[in-house]
Amino acid sequence: MDLSFILNEYAEDRENYFRAIAPPIVQTSNFAFEKVDDLRKSFEDEYSTFLYSRGLNPTVEILRKKLAALDGAEDCLVFNSGAAAIFAAVLANVKSGDHIVSVKGVYAWARKMFEIILPRFNITHTYIDGTDIDNFWKEIKPNTTVIYLESPNSWTFDIQDMKEIAVLAKQQGIVTICDNSFCTPLYQRPYEMGIDLVLQSATKYISGHSDTVAGVLSGSKEMIRKIFESEYLNIGSGIQPFNAWLLIRGLRTLPARLERITRTTAAVIDFLKSHPLVEEVIFPLDPSFKQYKLAKEQMSGACGLLTIVMKAEKADEIETFCNALEHILMAVSWGGYESLIIPGCAGIKKEAFEGTREQRMLRLYVGLEDADYIINDLQQAFNKVLPLS
Repeated sequence: MDLSFILNEYAEDRENYFRAIAPPIVQTSNFAFEKVDDLRKSFEDEYSTFLYSRGLNPTVEILRKKLAALDGAEDCLVFNSGAAAIFAAVLANVKSGDHIVSVKGVYAWARKMFEIILPRFNITHTYIDGTDIDNFWKEIKPNTTVIYLESPNSWTFDIQDMKEIAVLAKQQGIVTICDNSFCTPLYQRPYEMGIDLVLQSATKYISGHSDTVAGVLSGSKEMIRKIFESEYLNIGSGIQPFNAWLLIRGLRTLPARLERITRTTAAVIDFLKSHPLVEEVIFPLDPSFKQYKLAKEQMSGACGLLTIVMKAEKADEIETFCNALEHILMAVSWGGYESLIIPGCAGIKKEAFEGTREQRMLRLYVGLEDADYIINDLQQAFNKVLPLS
C-alpha cells in the first residue's frame, strides 16, 4: 500500500462525514441502537461494532487502520500511553509461573512491570545482552512465554537481529514483542521480520507536536482481538477521540518531518564528532556504531535521537553545559518539533558521580530547527565548560 495513500486517504471514507478533508472528532461516550437484536449482537462482538468509546470509536478507527497499515500488520490498538501498550502486550501473554526473556536497557516502565508488578503473580524475568543471539538460546526455559525486545533502545541503541529471534521464538512457541519507538514504522518494520507484536510510543514521532500521549500495538487480527476483548477493555486504557484526531493530524506530515530531522541530525553529528569536549557520539547509522551492519540491514533511517559521551571529570562540567543551553530544552521524550537533551547524571545524586561512561552520557534529540541554530546553541554551551576543563 502506498505511503501517501495511507497517510492522506486510507480508512477515511469522507463520503460518510460530509466530504470533509479532515475527519471529525466523534466525541461521544456511547452509541445508540434501533433494535434490541442489534444491541445484542454488539454485546456479543464489541470488536466489530461501535458500542462504547472505551472500546471502538469512529475517529480512533481511522487511526487504527492507518497505523496497522504503516506497520504492515493486520490490525492494531491505540492506547492512551506507550506504557499502557507495553503492559497490555505482555499481560496478555503471561500467566502465573511463566518466564520472560527481555533485553537489557529497555524503557523504565517496562522494567518496573518486570521487576515490581509481575513478580507478585509469580512471573519471573531474565535480562540479557540482546546483541548476541546465543544469549536468547541460553536463557530460554521451558516456561518462557515472552521474548521482549527494544531495537534500538533509547540510550545506547543496542539492536537485536529480529529475523533470527523470530525464527527461534516460533520454534519454541514463544511470543515476541518489540518496542519500535526509535525508528517508527517508516524506518523499521519488525512485524514483517516475524515479530508477533510491535509497539511504539505515538507520543513521539507519530504525534510530532509534543501535545499528545499515546501508544500503538500492532499484530495479527487474532492476537489484537484477544487483547481487545480482555486487557484493552478491562483496563480501560484506550485513547480518547480528540487525541486520536491529533495523531491523524501528525501522520499527515510524518515523512516530511523525519526527512528534515534526518538531514539536520547528520550535520549535528558532524559537528559533535569534531568537538574537543566530545569523547564519542553514539548513533545507529553512523559507521562507527558497533552494530552498524545490522542497523543498515534492519533500518532504513534513524531519525534524530543520539547520545553524546562528554569528556568530563566532574558532574559540574556536564551540568554547566546543560544549564547553559539557551534553545535546546532539557526534558524527557523525543519526536516533537523541539530539540531536547537529558543528561544521564540527572538520574543519580551529584555526590555519586564517578565519571563512568554511562554517567557522562547525554541523550540529544534533534528537532525541526535549522541545523545552525542547534549547533550554535551547543557550541556556546560547550564554551561555558572549556574554562572549567
